[in-house]
Amino acid sequence: MFNQLKNQYTSIAIVIILILGLSVPAVAISSTKTKSASVVNNSNSNSISQAVIQSYGAASSIQTGMIVQLTAKTSNQVIPLSQANIASMLGVVVPANVAPVALSPVNSTKQQVYVASTGRYNVLVSNQDGPVIAGEYITISSLNGIGMVADQNQSIILGQATSNFNGRSNIVGTVNVTTLSGKKEQVNIGLVSVQLAIKKNPLLNKSIDYVPSFLAKAAITIAAKPVDAARIYLGLFVLLVSTILTAVLLYSGIRSGMIAIGRNPLSRKSIIRSLIQTVAAGIIIFVIGIFAVYLLLKL
Repeated sequence: MFNQLKNQYTSIAIVIILILGLSVPAVAISSTKTKSASVVNNSNSNSISQAVIQSYGAASSIQTGMIVQLTAKTSNQVIPLSQANIASMLGVVVPANVAPVALSPVNSTKQQVYVASTGRYNVLVSNQDGPVIAGEYITISSLNGIGMVADQNQSIILGQATSNFNGRSNIVGTVNVTTLSGKKEQVNIGLVSVQLAIKKNPLLNKSIDYVPSFLAKAAITIAAKPVDAARIYLGLFVLLVSTILTAVLLYSGIRSGMIAIGRNPLSRKSIIRSLIQTVAAGIIIFVIGIFAVYLLLKL
């Protein structure tokens, strides 16, 4: 009798263990599925929130791909961004059908454009500061609403380019611009894909270097573009060294030649020949120094 009861209890215990062993993994799997679904939903929510674009009133001159800012008097109208107002960079004009969510005003009486500040969109850029290469930062150029490659002189960037524009192919327009030195040059405009992320320019030179105005103007005139202080001072150093070497060479050559003529008048022709060679060598050194300064500022 005792053995029968023992066998019955043992069988019941085995059945309970099997039931618990099957139900626990099922609960775990169900929990995992729920968590995965939650992650997917969150991911979709983030993608949609990043894809939201805002509608603004605008003039007819604004085109898709232009970089814009809000007007000074209103918060619902945009104009092409200028270099002077780079801190007011708002985003890029995009087609209304490129994002799943677009916020439009209830009442709109003016032309409406859609502006995106995040995501990847096509942007109008120029080759004013050189060709655009994928991975480079994009900022506003001297052409209102048109971007260019950023350097250490701009405070704000629009984002990073994800495609190239060499300025020779896929051109959508050509414009004449005036550089800081007053020189007029022709630039080409094209479209590049940009991952938008408006923020402070990582290339911005944080050091405050004093450069005399006449040196800055001379450097800009030579390079036909803004030049950082380090290059200006390095170019000045190269110019001074070449000038000193030329002066020392000419002084020593002429002095020794005059002394030699005084001591031996019969060797006048050979001494004059040596003086001419010395002067030519000095001029060559000076020209090389000037060319080195030009390359340093230009490149």
